[in-house]
Amino acid sequence: MKKRNLLVFAMLSAAIISGCSDKEQAQEPVKEAEQDEIETIEEELEVSEELPYVTPFTGERVAEEVTTRPIIVTINNHPQARPQSGLAAADVIYEMLAEGDVTRFLALYQSEIPESIGPIRSARSYFIDIATGLDAFYIAHGYSPEAKAMLDRKVVDHMNGMQYDGTFFKRSSERKAPHNSYITGENVVAGAEKVGASLLYQKKVSYPFYEAEDSVKIGVTANEVTMKYNNGGSFNSHYVYDAETNRYTRYSANAETIDYETNESIELANVLFFEMPHRIIDSEGRRDITITGGGNAYVAQAGTVREVKWKNADGLLVAVEEDGTDVKLVPGNTWIHFVPTTPGLTTAVTYSE
Repeated sequence: MKKRNLLVFAMLSAAIISGCSDKEQAQEPVKEAEQDEIETIEEELEVSEELPYVTPFTGERVAEEVTTRPIIVTINNHPQARPQSGLAAADVIYEMLAEGDVTRFLALYQSEIPESIGPIRSARSYFIDIATGLDAFYIAHGYSPEAKAMLDRKVVDHMNGMQYDGTFFKRSSERKAPHNSYITGENVVAGAEKVGASLLYQKKVSYPFYEAEDSVKIGVTANEVTMKYNNGGSFNSHYVYDAETNRYTRYSANAETIDYETNESIELANVLFFEMPHRIIDSEGRRDITITGGGNAYVAQAGTVREVKWKNADGLLVAVEEDGTDVKLVPGNTWIHFVPTTPGLTTAVTYSE
């Protein structure tokens, strides 16, 4: 909505400048089609001005205040789980390593809850840390030993497919386990009621966003950005910027990332890269990721990349400017990569014009 408003403003400005440049032309009657277009633009601007609320995690203006608690779901990213369902509706997606070179997603839903979400996979301790920090309702199917101990202690409101497989969680016949567990939006709500978890938005956390009149901070021109998790390529990501839409299209293993249910491309306003300490904690290759200390970061937005920092601000992971203020995001959806300190940002993330 904001991007469209900027475009509309530019069109109106151009029309005014053009109209004032030639007195005789300015006195000519406006053509009926042109008048209709101007009236339509003015109506759109009036409508946008009537939207008084901003969504906490996408920065988009809406007519009604967001009252739904954040919902975080562990999404399977194994090649056999692609394309996933519900990704296009996620306000924010966190991507990080689980075991070996395999990454998983944490999809944050608040602006909307899609009809179908999945395939859903198991919990890890740092997944729960993120959900806890946001006071989110957390959904997973399975758990590591560390995660199970945390869930048993009820450190976060949650629902797990280990207890509700076949009821709130459904298996798809199109895929094989463990890549076939799904939950519907209706069952998210029903499941929260079943476990006694409120879906009321109480911990009011949110990102800072650019306003229409703000200038986006510019870094190095970079229309393509690549995140490399391994040498094989199955879990590496590539982002291509489109100046017309001011969005990044995501690719994984050289295939465009789409939503299985809607066939939509995943288009992102911001792509963030947070460098974090990772360590192996067991013989299965499970990890622990430190999400509390802060560190180096990159932010990709508006076709540029620049170096910043990141911090954990009372549970919300945010990028930070050199002067200590929070990095503003372009309104829209955001993808956040957790990058191991070894090999680090400069090796794992590359970009080019």
